[in-house]
Amino acid sequence: MDARNIGLRNIEVADTKICSIDGEQGKLIYRGYDILDLVNRSTFEETAYLLLFGGLPSAEELADFSHRLSEVRKLPEPLLNNLKNRPRKAHPMDILQSCVSELADYDLNLDDDTREDNIRRAIILISKIPTIVAAWNRIRNGQHVVDPKEEGSHAANFLYMLRGTEPLQEESKVFDICLILHAEHSFNASTFAAREVASTRAHMFACIGAALGALSGELHGGANIQVMKMLLEIGDLDKVETWVTSRLQHGGRIMGMGHAVYRTTDPRADILSRLSRAMSREKGTKWFEITERVEKATKEFMLKNKRQPIYPNVDLYSAALYYSMGIPMDLNTPIFAISRISGWSAHVIEEKFAEAAPKPALYRPQAVYVGRYCGPMGCEYIPIKKRLDNSLKI
Repeated sequence: MDARNIGLRNIEVADTKICSIDGEQGKLIYRGYDILDLVNRSTFEETAYLLLFGGLPSAEELADFSHRLSEVRKLPEPLLNNLKNRPRKAHPMDILQSCVSELADYDLNLDDDTREDNIRRAIILISKIPTIVAAWNRIRNGQHVVDPKEEGSHAANFLYMLRGTEPLQEESKVFDICLILHAEHSFNASTFAAREVASTRAHMFACIGAALGALSGELHGGANIQVMKMLLEIGDLDKVETWVTSRLQHGGRIMGMGHAVYRTTDPRADILSRLSRAMSREKGTKWFEITERVEKATKEFMLKNKRQPIYPNVDLYSAALYYSMGIPMDLNTPIFAISRISGWSAHVIEEKFAEAAPKPALYRPQAVYVGRYCGPMGCEYIPIKKRLDNSLKI
């Protein structure tokens, strides 16, 4: 098998109108709009509308969409009661994945699979996922659950539910930008998982459950947690160079550095770096400075040792930013989901209603069978009483 194609690298599996990534130039485009324009001029609600409907809304359409989001933020009471009975040490991503699956129980028209039905489900998921994450964090810490408000931005409402107090306007704006940055990123592992499940004609909740499972892995959404663990392990600015050099000399990875697509700095990392710098200064934390030094030390090591240069990705600076905001480290990945649900939903809908094929084609890639020790097809069955050598088992 061609090594370039391992992990489906360079394999085109579907057309999409949702997102474009230029890995050489470091460009990220949502529905034709540069991420820098959206960050500077848009909001998460408007960006979510863009992803779902394919174009920017009018003022009236945005107001209606925001209202539809706000009116379904609250969780069903039985689901909330189930949360209160979960083990307090359960991982937030496992909690979130199971709750999304449970939300299917409350869809009275689950067998209806029109575009409108899927838009409705997307709105429910965009609205309720932040509520689930905030509610679980308070439940596991023995705090009362804070009900969502029907007014206020998506970003501000999550911070309010998480903390129980109104967030500062500046914090809400920073978090809103983070949500825009994480909203979509083409055919990454979790998005591909959602589309693959959608190709079976499974319902939206099942598709998003699959995406959440993929996101939970440390090589995908869990990477920013690994970045923060790295920063905590380093602990001090003066230890960065020694730590990075030792790590790389022994074949280790620097989490938050390098990307499967970008061959230059991830455009989201540049924005998050600026936000992290400002937040770190405001909160008086050291994490931005350590992160910046990690980036510099990694680049210098690669240059000195004549290795392929690597650049920061979205996880490097988001870890320090969320930590400086006082967000629990294990909520980093669920926060990723709070944003990415807009992109996932758009992809599920595109997969289900692709213009090229009214009904999705079932994903069925081929594998290269490399056989067993006795040959690809020539194993002889030996009765169990005569089997003496177990060392040949795989």
